[in-house]
Amino acid sequence: MANSVAKRRAEKTAEIVACALKQAQADGIAAVTLHGLARAVGMRQPSLYVYFDSKLALYDAMFADGNRQLLERIDALTFPAEPRAALKLWLATFAAFGCEDPARYHLLFHRPIPGFTPSAESYALAEKVLGGAVTLMRAAGVTEQGDVDSIVALTAGLCDAQISNDPGGDRWLRHLSRLVDLLIDDVIAREKTQ
Repeated sequence: MANSVAKRRAEKTAEIVACALKQAQADGIAAVTLHGLARAVGMRQPSLYVYFDSKLALYDAMFADGNRQLLERIDALTFPAEPRAALKLWLATFAAFGCEDPARYHLLFHRPIPGFTPSAESYALAEKVLGGAVTLMRAAGVTEQGDVDSIVALTAGLCDAQISNDPGGDRWLRHLSRLVDLLIDDVIAREKTQ
């Protein structure tokens, strides 16, 4: 009996989070309202507090869910053996994931909600995402923290430009592979002169 109650609670929580993500896709992440969310899932607003003790807790669940979705997407990949190609596939997958849902991207990679800081449990998922990229960067020869930061910033910047200036297109993302090559080639050239 306890398992069925826990299962129903988990299913309802997932339904609420999915509905909140749809609301965010339609109106922006900051426009998610508990009143509108409660109406959309067929309950009264005070009943949401059975599942989330605050709106920030709802955002935390959305943050965790978004990172789980990204990890699932990355885990489904078959990476090439060549390290640079594997890194490029990871980055391209990350960028495509980010650009397909700007509201989710803003929640995961910006700080659009005043007062929202992911919980340690939710943030651990984000660290796992980044850890996968860093592992591939190191395999491709990118070991200095500044160079790792540059690839992260380059990828995020292209995603931001794509979302802002050419939603649904590829004007900015199509440069990712070439820019990663330039950066890795620079890393290799610097290592040769040391």
